[in-house]
Amino acid sequence: MDKLSENKTNTNETENNVVENTTAETQNQNIEVEDSGDYIAFSNPEKDKQKSNKFVAAKADGGASNFYDWVKSIVFALVIVIFCLNFFFRLVDVKGTSMVETLQNGDKLIVTNFNYTPKPNDIIVISHGKEYAEPIVKRVIATAGQTLKLDYENDRILVDGVVIDEPYLDVSTFCNVEADYEIPEVIPDGMIFVMGDNRGVSMDSRDSRIGLISVDNVIGKAQFVVYPFSDFKYLY
Repeated sequence: MDKLSENKTNTNETENNVVENTTAETQNQNIEVEDSGDYIAFSNPEKDKQKSNKFVAAKADGGASNFYDWVKSIVFALVIVIFCLNFFFRLVDVKGTSMVETLQNGDKLIVTNFNYTPKPNDIIVISHGKEYAEPIVKRVIATAGQTLKLDYENDRILVDGVVIDEPYLDVSTFCNVEADYEIPEVIPDGMIFVMGDNRGVSMDSRDSRIGLISVDNVIGKAQFVVYPFSDFKYLY
């Protein structure tokens, strides 16, 4: 019985030693990992150097890539702006006083032209006409198919037999300026009749040098006055 007890005691001591040694080795390994802070501590130094060089090169490539992405963003933004300016809106300067008091000389307008069809009372920008070189800004009075009568005697305009309301006028309807040619009673297809709001100085469809305007010559509808900022307003 004594020998059996002694053998068991020796076996337990051996097992305890194995456990202690295993624990010690594990602790040593843990310490090594904690001290290194990175698996690279177990790598070959030459490979570490190569990795370090690659890492530096990657930084350079990343900087170049960021710059390239930045340039792409700028170019993309410019393309969008150009596309919008050609197909959706334009910035147009007002020159002259033919639209006073609604518009002043030097005003800047946002003009839209996407899927636009001129309608009576719209303020539009016209690219060219019979005898003028620069774009002009006028108000649409009548469009294709509408009847038009300029009633000089009563100082009024009738469209489709109805006297039009012109609250934007600070002067008389015609200011003694009459048409110098015979205006069709019915506006022909594809044409519009336009006038300025400052009727005494406006060269418009009453003048044969301007005449009726083709809708193909309409740049677009003036939507906003955006400059000067103090005069910002929406144009109905």
